[in-house]
Amino acid sequence: MVAMQVILLERVEKLGQMGDVVRVKPGYARNFLLPQKKALRATKENLDRFEKQRAQLEATNLTLKQEAEVVAKKFDGLSIVLVRQAGENGQLFGSVTARDIAEGVAAAGITVAHRQVRIERPIKSLGVVKIRVMLHPEVAATVSVNVAKSEEEAQIQASADMFEKPPEGVAGEAASATAEPAAKDAGEAKPKAKKAKSAEDNKAEAREDAKADKKEAKGKVAKGEDKAERGDKAEKAKGKSKGKEKA
Repeated sequence: MVAMQVILLERVEKLGQMGDVVRVKPGYARNFLLPQKKALRATKENLDRFEKQRAQLEATNLTLKQEAEVVAKKFDGLSIVLVRQAGENGQLFGSVTARDIAEGVAAAGITVAHRQVRIERPIKSLGVVKIRVMLHPEVAATVSVNVAKSEEEAQIQASADMFEKPPEGVAGEAASATAEPAAKDAGEAKPKAKKAKSAEDNKAEAREDAKADKKEAKGKVAKGEDKAERGDKAEKAKGKSKGKEKA
């Protein structure tokens, strides 16, 4: 299949920025990019036309981006509840669609089209899911979708989700608080280890001193015995000498 070249009139996720000439599958271009006015066929005439209108297109894009950023602030902390029937294992009898989420967001006071909702994986079970909503090619918001059997169960799930996933700042503080006592304990443990090692050294030195003293004592005893022996020999020799003189 021969790829088709198109000029992007706005940023398209995972494809390119405004003004980029890219190659795409013909079906993707005919069914999405061209009818949604996100691109033009990359012909010489269209390239010239784009360059002439580029400044105006960029100005319009900037205005739309700023408007989207204002709307994105309304999504801060936004959570919607979708009540659905499900089996005992939590599996839904069907699935949650982008249109369902768009209607839930509209009920909360923010109008979005279902094509702006990005569901990465099919929602087929109960629980709380974070879903992206593309308000502009360069601006995305997040909505918390709470799928439950009833409003009461939705409240329980929301509470459980809040405790299981604390805000980043809180989690960071908790980790810091845990790390500080651990570091303090580790710091206190080091001097104790050093002190224990010093006691062992003292014991070893005491043993060495005792050995040295014992060795020295033995040496003195041996030296005394040797001196006494020499004295006995001298006395004997002196006795013999006197005996000869008398004879």
